Amino acid sequence: MSTEQITPANGFSYKLARTLDAPVVKVWQAWTTPEQYAQWAYAVAGSVEMDVRPGGAWKATMATPDGGQFPLTGSYLEVVENRRLVVGMDVPGKSAPAAMTMELDEQDDRHTRIVLHQTCDTAEECAMAEQGSTMLLDSLGAFLAGDGSR
Repeated sequence: MSTEQITPANGFSYKLARTLDAPVVKVWQAWTTPEQYAQWAYAVAGSVEMDVRPGGAWKATMATPDGGQFPLTGSYLEVVENRRLVVGMDVPGKSAPAAMTMELDEQDDRHTRIVLHQTCDTAEECAMAEQGSTMLLDSLGAFLAGDGSR
């Protein structure tokens, strides 16, 4: 995995990249199908709803390692099937959603390069978002390698 931290004029940003052992279609389905997403993204079973289209809403209740739960909501800002997904996440107290971009690039029939990118307002928010995205990529890689189990 490669990690790159940049500080643009409008905030703090990270970029994570990995090559996954799965075709791009499987990676896309894992990220955009509620049942699959719940299996690897630390979501409570049955809590994930996705309307994967520009302007479509999503929600999920996430489970923390200590047994806690917290709801997340947002919308899809950009959807290019099997290539690019820009997910807006609602943030309490902020008028604009936090946006995370996922880009997929099929390397061959069996490998996909995934890049996650997000810009945050503070270094602390950026560090937390990067840590969460790293955990997601770890879990997604394990899910795809194990063909269904986290």
